[in-house]
Amino acid sequence: MSENTVTAHPDRLTKVTSILVTQSRPTDEKSPYFELARRYNIKVDFRPFIEVQGIAYKEFRKDKINILEHTAIIFTSRNAVDHFFRICKEARIEVPADMKYFCITEQTSNYLQKYIVIRKRKIFTGTKTAAELLELIKKHKTEKFLFPCSDKRTNDIPGFMGTNDLHLTEAVMYETVSSDLSDLEDVTYDILAFFSPSGITSLFHNFPDFKQNKTRIAAFGPTTAKAVSDAGLILDIQAPLPNAPSMTGALELYIKKANGI
Repeated sequence: MSENTVTAHPDRLTKVTSILVTQSRPTDEKSPYFELARRYNIKVDFRPFIEVQGIAYKEFRKDKINILEHTAIIFTSRNAVDHFFRICKEARIEVPADMKYFCITEQTSNYLQKYIVIRKRKIFTGTKTAAELLELIKKHKTEKFLFPCSDKRTNDIPGFMGTNDLHLTEAVMYETVSSDLSDLEDVTYDILAFFSPSGITSLFHNFPDFKQNKTRIAAFGPTTAKAVSDAGLILDIQAPLPNAPSMTGALELYIKKANGI
């Protein structure tokens, strides 16, 4: 939480006792969210505001995309990996051993072992951002890239590929839809933590008359922060920050200030 953001709304710095994280509950009991709850004696609940659903193979076929015409695949998430191999299985396609894989993070590339023997494949891995991945891609200009993606995706990769005259086929293999949150209608939290613009869309899809009032909004990443502002909401907590690179870090800074710790 930057000092500027806190001081912009001093009347909103009331005590925090509850947080709703709009993602699934972490499977690791050592998650920093649980430590945050213990350390400051606050309630932290988890509820995904969005769900990922695979595009039916019948629908995918309408785009007339020939997977085997491509020599490299760009993966930016585990969902992309799962649905690419699902489509291949349903299409009875055996991915060639010489197919190249470009993954946005090491975590994504490691996830490939669920479907292929990694040591026998050509895998190129970025570290954290699309920009770093794109630097790798620039070194392989002759490849024909396939980009398995959602119906809602950022434009950084397609934009870069077009600007640099690289061959790219976008393949929408899954879609992001709003979860049913009707059971939360009469439930309130001091802070709602969002991680994507789709989460904000889901909030208003479920609760068209939502009024923020004293509820603080936390957003991870610039596109989520913009979605908060575009929706007419007050952004109280923004992450990442230089001194708080995670959502939990930004939340902790805010809680310390709001709770007078």
